[in-house]
Amino acid sequence: MTVRAKIAFTILFTGLLTALGVVLALVLAYERFEHESSYYRADAFLKRVTEQHSDLLGMRERFGEDFDSFLANLVLYEPDTQLYLLDPQGQVLSSTGQRSLAANFRVNMGPVMLASGNDPMPYVLGDNPERMDARVVVAARALKPMSIAPDPPVAGYLYLVTRPRGFTESRSTALHSALSQPFVLLMLVVVALTTGLAAWITATVTRPLTRLTASVSRIRDEGLSDALPLAANDADAPWNLPDARDQHNEFGQLARGIGAMLQTLRRQWAALRRLDHFRREGVSNLSHDLRSPLTATSACLETLDNRWQGDPARDADRELVAVALRNTHNAARLVQSMGDLARLDEPAFELKTEVLDLGELLDDVAIRFAERARQLGVMLSTGDPPGQPHGAALARVDVQLIERAVANLIDNALKYGAAGGAITLRAQRAENTDGAQALVTVSDRGPGIAADDLPHLFDRFYQSRHQVAPATGEGGKGLGLAIVKRIAELHGGQLSLASTPGSGTVVTLALPAA
Repeated sequence: MTVRAKIAFTILFTGLLTALGVVLALVLAYERFEHESSYYRADAFLKRVTEQHSDLLGMRERFGEDFDSFLANLVLYEPDTQLYLLDPQGQVLSSTGQRSLAANFRVNMGPVMLASGNDPMPYVLGDNPERMDARVVVAARALKPMSIAPDPPVAGYLYLVTRPRGFTESRSTALHSALSQPFVLLMLVVVALTTGLAAWITATVTRPLTRLTASVSRIRDEGLSDALPLAANDADAPWNLPDARDQHNEFGQLARGIGAMLQTLRRQWAALRRLDHFRREGVSNLSHDLRSPLTATSACLETLDNRWQGDPARDADRELVAVALRNTHNAARLVQSMGDLARLDEPAFELKTEVLDLGELLDDVAIRFAERARQLGVMLSTGDPPGQPHGAALARVDVQLIERAVANLIDNALKYGAAGGAITLRAQRAENTDGAQALVTVSDRGPGIAADDLPHLFDRFYQSRHQVAPATGEGGKGLGLAIVKRIAELHGGQLSLASTPGSGTVVTLALPAA
């Protein structure tokens, strides 16, 4: 979900909550109004009763049981109320209720004292003697005996309870009137207007961000083109970023900042490309220039070795020539590898691909290394995994490059493997989430690779100090696996390596299957 959609939904949800809150507040206000109106009506009723009948306690003593009928007549025109006569401790002495109360029944005196006090109250909630599980609006008046004393003590209370009316038809009508159609329509109009206004403001604010995101995505897809002018003081113009001219707008400032950053990145990228081009061109030229003298040096050393062959007096000289010749060959291979890697790094390099059975390619490469493996005492074999038919691993590859990659892997396995070991070549087809792949696996039973060296094996010119003796001139120069990795990348594949010291190494070249 986009940011704009999230904001729109948030605004709509907030508007609905606001409308529900207003309706709930109206209902609560209506309920409070009902409580207050009931309390004021009950308090006024008790005031009239106590003013007209100032000696209610004396009347109870004179009338006895007929006093309940007298109280019932008082509330005859107040059908939603019950009237009780209480003693100072809250015991019910007389009542107008239909339900008979237990002997010595008492009500909570707290609400009675609040309702009968001199401080004005909005309303008071107290006990309903007929239903003690519900609190209702109550009113009370203190009753004092007729006496010539200036301030006689309270002898009782006249306690009035308003019956909860429930959701009657009249209250339903009143509530419906309060929530009438004009009110609901007005609420909906207010919500719609505020939501629309907020949505318009959101769209106005986020539209420049959307345009800027689209422009940055376009630049990401097209890349940092060198065809655009490098204007130092006009960072936004080459990229056609929206709103970049508005210097007083935050999005305009952001666009200009992104434009300046892109300009800096493009300058740095252009500088890196030039340096990389000079590096590749220099390595390629150096490799080309060194091949001829190295070839000539090798030829001269081989001539000396042949000339001194059979002369016992020259045996020491021949040993020196052999060392020089071996190092010359190593240098020649290094120069060739550097040249090949520089050629593979060229952006204009193109593969010459064809569909090939990788199993057959492994058979051909194994034949080339068979004699060398025999001399080293290593068993070199090709085999298909169990259940994998021969010839099923098909891929569209550049044959020469893949042969070079497999040859480099076998060369490394022979170079670092121990005598009496084994090297196994396998080609198979595998299915995974990225699609079908053709896997070429080269596994050996050599000493393995130290864990510290594993992250750096594909780095160029990296050599493990545990396996290379620089003084002898033997071993690789750190370009073999780098070349294999580059070949895999050119084919859209990848190179992985797993090794455990003492248990051998498994190198897997994964290529898209054909």
